[in-house]
Amino acid sequence: MIQLLFLVLFVEGAIAFLLLIKIGPLRELVIKSLDQLKMGKGPATVKTIAGTMSVILLSNLMSIVKIQNKGAKLGTMSPMDQVLWRTHLLEASLMGVVLFLGFIIDRMHHYLRKLINLRGNVGSSKDELEQLQKERTELKEKEDKASKEIKHLQEKLSSISERLKKTETESKEKEKNLETAETHVTALQKQSAELLLEYDRLLEDNQKLQSQILGQTKS
Repeated sequence: MIQLLFLVLFVEGAIAFLLLIKIGPLRELVIKSLDQLKMGKGPATVKTIAGTMSVILLSNLMSIVKIQNKGAKLGTMSPMDQVLWRTHLLEASLMGVVLFLGFIIDRMHHYLRKLINLRGNVGSSKDELEQLQKERTELKEKEDKASKEIKHLQEKLSSISERLKKTETESKEKEKNLETAETHVTALQKQSAELLLEYDRLLEDNQKLQSQILGQTKS
């Protein structure tokens, strides 16, 4: 029994050591083995073994107490009682350490698994963050490009507006010149009509004078 407990204690110590210190892939191997142990009927088996050991531990403690009480009554313990007392004490100590190490290993495995999951989540979050930063950079580049295009379009629009204003000004000047020309043409037409009337009057007077001259010549 004691040799078996020492063997179990050695195995648990090795497992705890490998969980504490990372030596190549051994930690991952131990964690995977414990994961498999906690699957299926593993937990029930472990609880059964732990319960049995607890009962044996309690029995050893009771035996230790009985031997001590017997020795206290007799004033001394016989060599056989001393051997039994030391054997029960050793077994109880080993069982207590084995149970304690088993609990420690269980908690270490639990928290290491949580830590691995958290690291996985952190790695995934880092990837997502890098992706978001990349998208943000791309959006910023697109925004800068769009701003440049908008600025260029605004400059074009401003240039077109200036040209339009200049064209409107030239159009107004041409309209003004056209109105002036039309007024001048109207005035010239009026003068031409007056000159034609005057010319007709002079022709009529000339014909009258010619008629008078011819009449006087005949008489």
